[in-house]
Amino acid sequence: MAYDKQALIDQLGTLTIMELADLIDGLKETWGVTAAVAAGPAAGPAAAPVEEKTEFDVVLVDAGASKINVIKEIRAITGLGLKEAKDMSEKGGALKEGISKDEAEKIKAQLEAAGAKVELK
Repeated sequence: MAYDKQALIDQLGTLTIMELADLIDGLKETWGVTAAVAAGPAAGPAAAPVEEKTEFDVVLVDAGASKINVIKEIRAITGLGLKEAKDMSEKGGALKEGISKDEAEKIKAQLEAAGAKVELK
């Protein structure tokens, strides 16, 4: 079946409003779709409501110059042994995962006071 765009447009132009409404209803039933009018640029993904993050991960980026103080804080925060805390201070990585914003910021402040560089993700 050949598609003649202009002929289709011309034919639709001769229909009444009631005939067009009936055609739209038939298309909806046949194809299982609905006709939606797109709004301006505000209707895009950027307009979606931003959900506030509720769970944070505390990630040690760098232990800094005073590693001993950072190791002590890591042990106090995580309950790890001395060797594990030392390894964590050297490798970095997530210290705590899935915690509240208040708790994450408190831990970050503790570690930064000891000389570490910390990120919240």
